Amino acid sequence: MQLKSYWHETAPRFSGGARGPVEGRYDVAVIGGGFTGLSAARSLAKAGLSVAVLEERHVGYGGSGRNGGHLNNGLAHSYPAAKDELGADRAKALYRAFDDAIDTIERIVAEEKIDCSFRRAGKLKLASKPEHLSAIAKNFEAVHNEVDPETALLSKDDLRGEIGSDAFHGAMLFKKSAMMHMGRFVHGLAEAAHRHGAMIFEEAPVRDHTKTASGHLLTTPRGTLAADRVFLATGAYTSGPFGYFRRRVIPVGSFVIATRPLSPGEAEAVMPGNRTCVTSRNIGNYFRLSPDNRLIFGGRARFSAVSDATSDEKSGRILRENLAEVFPDFADIDIDYCWGGLVGMTKDRFPRAGEADGVYYAMGYSGHGAQLSTHLGAIMADVILGRDDRNPMKGVDWQAVPGHFGKPWFLPLVGLYYRALDRIQ
Repeated sequence: MQLKSYWHETAPRFSGGARGPVEGRYDVAVIGGGFTGLSAARSLAKAGLSVAVLEERHVGYGGSGRNGGHLNNGLAHSYPAAKDELGADRAKALYRAFDDAIDTIERIVAEEKIDCSFRRAGKLKLASKPEHLSAIAKNFEAVHNEVDPETALLSKDDLRGEIGSDAFHGAMLFKKSAMMHMGRFVHGLAEAAHRHGAMIFEEAPVRDHTKTASGHLLTTPRGTLAADRVFLATGAYTSGPFGYFRRRVIPVGSFVIATRPLSPGEAEAVMPGNRTCVTSRNIGNYFRLSPDNRLIFGGRARFSAVSDATSDEKSGRILRENLAEVFPDFADIDIDYCWGGLVGMTKDRFPRAGEADGVYYAMGYSGHGAQLSTHLGAIMADVILGRDDRNPMKGVDWQAVPGHFGKPWFLPLVGLYYRALDRIQ
């Protein structure tokens, strides 16, 4: 078992990074070389602006290369709960932004000819307990009637043609959802941004940010550049001189394992529907088949803000146990890859985008960002360009998390709370 991301290890390495020092003046400096930042950089460069991308490690290093590989429409919340919190119009706009986000990725894949196995697969929200199905059915009724008729409610018998497991009691099917190879997409997105004229500086963490009369100065170990505007796209990996955002985004570990490649017969037995799947527990799991027929199986596993070899290996053992509960016949299957990454959670688990503390930003996807990140990057590029503002979260208040200043000391307590809920609900 390699403690490495399957997406990183099975994708080409980006070779277009700028070799020289970080210097010069740009119309826009984008901080973060993941889906959000690269999407914005591509759009801005296509529009003729001079763009520099500053990435702390390598493109796709963070959440964009460490997720479960799902492009799911629908909200992380139930739709009625989102209406209660955001209002009906805002909830509907946000729901449709997730639909539009998958369209945006599909369009970019086609325009830039990115080989990333993009496929409209559909998503199953699986009921882990019989009583969970009633809540799923209530959400389905609201979603299907008000915002997304391309959904269906499946019974336990219906699931026999979808998933080779008796662990679930029904599901909601979101037909617009998709999947792709995340590493190949982020590589293709970086290549596209570079091809359109963006300068991409890897191994260039921003250590200092100074606002000047004419814009911004950003200092890295490789040098300093000037920019008229700054777009922050670092999410859970936000560091350096951006305390406003660190107080509002909680980094939470999420962990994934990938099995050996399955035979065609094994793949058909375990996932006959070949969709993305998410379970209904508070500390649940998500899984799908990879392009080479590995079972990619992830979850929160442990409430930690750390992803390193020790943490990833402990989480991998927990995920193997979870996998065996769902698919007992695969309890002893070889695990080839195990990795972790950080999810940027907001207090209310809704994403945020806009302008604050002198910079533009998009982040806080709360575990539901592989699709929305690319879309919000393009939306915020339009805002910077003075085009129509299509930001679905424009004007929504974003409160700091009380007691949080960058290191989430409270995560173990949160984990205990949600585990207790899963036992009684």
